[in-house]
Amino acid sequence: MKKKIFIGSDHAGFETKEYIIKLLEKELGKKIILEDCGTYSNESVDYSDYAKIVCKKVLNNNKSNNNNYYGILICGSGTGMQIAANKINGIRAVFSYDKYSAIMGRKDNNANVLTLRAREFPKSKYKKIIINFLETKFSNFSRHKRRIEKLKKIEKENC
Repeated sequence: MKKKIFIGSDHAGFETKEYIIKLLEKELGKKIILEDCGTYSNESVDYSDYAKIVCKKVLNNNKSNNNNYYGILICGSGTGMQIAANKINGIRAVFSYDKYSAIMGRKDNNANVLTLRAREFPKSKYKKIIINFLETKFSNFSRHKRRIEKLKKIEKENC
C-alpha cells in the first residue's frame, strides 16, 4: 500500500515545502501520494493553523489502523510546528535535523508527523531526513509500546 503524506507549512516554510514536494515526487514518485495542505504563498500566516490541518488529516486517515499516513510540517525553526502538532491528541511529532533523529523518532516513538526547519538549514539534508523517516518502521518493542501508551494516558488526563 502506498504511503500518503500530508504536507503543510507556514509562510516561512513555503518555499521549502515547494522544494520538498518536488524532491519527493522525483525520489519516491509512485510509492507515495502527496497532498499539499498549504499555505500556498509566502504571505504571513500562523503555523498552528496548518499544523492542525495536516494533523487532523493524518489522524482521520489512520482511523482504519493501517497507519500509512504521515504528516510533514515546515516552519522557520521547525519548533513552532512541532509544539502545535503535539498539542493534538494522537499526534507524535518529531523535529528532525539529521538522519538519526528521523530514524529514532519513528523506531522508538512511532512518530506520525515530521517537522522541519526552513531557515538556516541546508537543502541537501532534507532528502535523507524525510526518506529515513518514511522508510523506518516502528520497532514494536514492548518498552516503546508501553511508553506510547503512557503518552496516550497523559493526553486523556489533560483533555
